[in-house]
Order: sequence, then structure tokens, then C-alpha cells
Amino acid sequence: MLTVVLTIFCGCQGNKSAVPSEDKEAKALLQGIWVEEESGDVSMRIVGDSIFYTDSTSMPSYFRIVADSLVMGSGTSYAIVKQTENLFWFVNQNGDIVKFQKSNDPVDETEFVHDTPSVMTYTHQVKTDSVVMYNGERFHWYIAINPTKYKVVKRNYNDDGLEVENVYYDNIMHVSLFQGAQRLYSSDFKKQMFVKQVPENFLENAVLANMEYSRVDAEGFHFNATLCIPDEASCYVVETLIDHKGQMRMKTVEY
Repeated sequence: MLTVVLTIFCGCQGNKSAVPSEDKEAKALLQGIWVEEESGDVSMRIVGDSIFYTDSTSMPSYFRIVADSLVMGSGTSYAIVKQTENLFWFVNQNGDIVKFQKSNDPVDETEFVHDTPSVMTYTHQVKTDSVVMYNGERFHWYIAINPTKYKVVKRNYNDDGLEVENVYYDNIMHVSLFQGAQRLYSSDFKKQMFVKQVPENFLENAVLANMEYSRVDAEGFHFNATLCIPDEASCYVVETLIDHKGQMRMKTVEY
């Protein structure tokens, strides 16, 4: 019985020693407002284990100081070149040495007056509709783009080469189709509905940015949904076809 207890104890001790401990003294030195040495621009404010940025669209970032590196919550790390009470130099993702000095100017605190980051809404025209004729019949289609509170987080790098997170609101698209007074189709579209047409890892980081009417033919009414990574050229265009009986199907037409 004693042997078993000793074995478990030694195993636990070994696991603890394998995990690098955080340098709390180095983290304490980082507390305060930091400006870029060359330009004098205010860059960040560190409070506790969070980095706040002057950009109102960037979320505060969790960080640690481990083994002479600045480690972000995502796991991205930056080698620290020099650190004193008033200086902080590190190597960014481009291999450049970024040099900060601590600010003692109370005016710099005004750069951080925003309490919470602004969440960006990524939409085009909110409502569109039109009447089209096909085989002598009158059809009326309607599209409404409805911003939601569903957040999509995108990781970027700021001017100093630090990883930051921007937050965007996703959208829900409503499409209705009428033949005269008869409603053929009416439904909301969320980005999760396109999981068979768009790769999962792309869809997770994308927003449903737009829905547009394309044309009508013997197959039915063609609408194009656009799913994009915010502020990038990467998009998938998925055709949504509503046939003349009100049935819907999808296919990817462009990337």
C-alpha cells in the first residue's frame, strides 16, 4: 500500500515540474501604458493578465510571461529581447524587434476610454425586392439581411505585430418568393445551413455576408449567398435554387 502511494506522488511531482512556470516578476514590470519608442504612438495598456489596445475594435488579450517569452492566450509567443521597468523589447511575427517604453503621461490614458470593443457588422444593402415575369406569370421575390448578435472572432496582427482579436456580427438572410398572392417559399438562412457546400474550418471563421437574386429559368429562381472571411478577399458563393414548386437546394458555384 505504501509503495502505491509513493508512486502516485512521484508521478504528480514529475508532471508539475514539466510545466514551465509563469514569471510573475516580469508580468509585474509590464503593468501600465506602453508607447512605441520611435514613433511615440500609444500602443497598449497592460492591467493584470490582460492587454488592452487603443483600437476600439480589438478585444483585450490574455497573456503570460513564460521562459523569456510573451505568450498570448491563443498560444502564439514572442521572444523577449529586453525588459526593464521602463523598457520592453520583443520579436514580432515578422522577425522585427519592436521597442516599447513605459509612458508616464496621464494624457495617454484617454486612448483607452472605450470600455468594451466595438463589434463590426458586415452587411451590404439591408432589404431588396423585385417583380419578375416568367412564362407569363408574375413573381415577387424579397430578401432581408438581418444583423444578429452571433459573434465571429477573427485573429489579426496590429501595426506592432501583436496578435489581436476583432469581433464581427454574423447575419441571417430571409428569402421569400411569391407567385401572385401565393407564397411559394419563405425561410431564414443561417451560415450553418451551408456546411455541406463550405469547408467547416472556413465556415467557422466566416460571416454570411450577402444574398442576391441572380435569375429565373426553367429550373427555378437562382439566389447567390456569399460567405466571407471578414475584411479579406476569401469568399464562397453558394447558389440557392428555389424551384417552381417551392423546393430549395444548394450548390457551390464559386470560391
